Amino acid sequence: MDSATEAFVAHRNLLFTVAYEMLGSAADAEDVLQETWLRWSGVDLDTVRDRRAYLVRVTTRQALMRLRALGRRKESYVGPWLPEPLLTAPDVAEDVELADNVSMAMLLVLETLAPTERAVFVLRDVFELDYDEIANAVDKSPAAVRQIAHRARAHVAARRPRMVASASEARDAIEAFQRAVDTGDLQHLLDILAPDVVFLGDGGGVKQAVLRPIVGADKVGRLLAMGLANIAGGTLQRVQANGHPALVLRFDGEVDTVLAMRVDEGLVTGLYAVRNPEKLSHIERETALRR
Repeated sequence: MDSATEAFVAHRNLLFTVAYEMLGSAADAEDVLQETWLRWSGVDLDTVRDRRAYLVRVTTRQALMRLRALGRRKESYVGPWLPEPLLTAPDVAEDVELADNVSMAMLLVLETLAPTERAVFVLRDVFELDYDEIANAVDKSPAAVRQIAHRARAHVAARRPRMVASASEARDAIEAFQRAVDTGDLQHLLDILAPDVVFLGDGGGVKQAVLRPIVGADKVGRLLAMGLANIAGGTLQRVQANGHPALVLRFDGEVDTVLAMRVDEGLVTGLYAVRNPEKLSHIERETALRR
């Protein structure tokens, strides 16, 4: 490989992770990497002091432009918009901080930030870049970036999971759901639903899904009871999605739904069912994520 290609390949997983955390969409993150490569391939490498920082800066700028365009697309999206789930390798789950930051629950929290706030938070709190590097990436002064980071950090802290669920708690929640499907007995699953549990479904107007959040253990329980009746004939597989246990529902071998959960203090507080076919392609093969 030539020097430019070698540098890009060396940092590709990092760049994809930056773009994905900013966008919540693997397809859009791949497009951002393509744009980054096109710009990188035309750079005089002798003028680049820090290749990693340069590539992160280009990726961030491309992701910011894409994020603003995504905001306009989401305004006309049918029903709730959920991040695109990724099948992840065991090493992502082992990096607790990375797994927390790419979880469905955390990506939904990041959705509530303004584009620049999201970029600053991701680069500072997730990838630990210094303020000068971030300032170059978002075209702000270091002082402005510090203020944005402080504001974004407070916003995220007020909305993120109260505490990171242990691997055993997350596994117990998934096992309870699978047991309910296998036996038809919902009781054990209902026992671990938090009183204020929220169910979100994303069909993108293509597949049937709830068009608004369902809130409360009783309502979510009734919805799950109806859903279990429709699963007959399908197969459920436990996987690692976005660094956490999740379930993949298939019919005739084709992925139909990815179900992820948010667990706080042993109780399920969020259920996220992604059914939009455009968002399911990255659940068939592992995606490498890096910090």
